[in-house]
Amino acid sequence: MSVKVRFVSADGNEVREVEAKAGDRLLEVAQADGQPLEGTCEGQMACSTCHVIVAAEDFDRLPRASVEEDDLLDLATHVTRTSRLACQILLTEDLGTLTVRIPPEARNMQGR
Repeated sequence: MSVKVRFVSADGNEVREVEAKAGDRLLEVAQADGQPLEGTCEGQMACSTCHVIVAAEDFDRLPRASVEEDDLLDLATHVTRTSRLACQILLTEDLGTLTVRIPPEARNMQGR
C-alpha cells in the first residue's frame, strides 16, 4: 500500500505530492523527490539536517520522538512543536497522507 506525502516549501508557495511505499523512510522519499533535506549523517541520527515540520493534524499520528531525536532537534533551527527528523519517520500505511514543511534553513552540527 502507498502513502501520500505532501512537501510544502519553506515559503509555503510550493506544494509537491508524491507517492511512497509503506516502510519507506521520509528522508529517502524527500531526497528522491529532490527536496532540500541534506541528511548529512545519512540517517544515523547524528545531525539535524533532515529537520522537517510536520503538519499539526498529522503530528499526533506519528510515534513519539525518542529522547535522542529530541536532543538533536534542540540543535536545529526554526524548530516548532511539530518538528521531527525525517530520518526517524517510517511511513506506515495507516498514515494515508502526511504533510511536512521544509524549514527555511538547516544547521549541520557535525561541523563538516
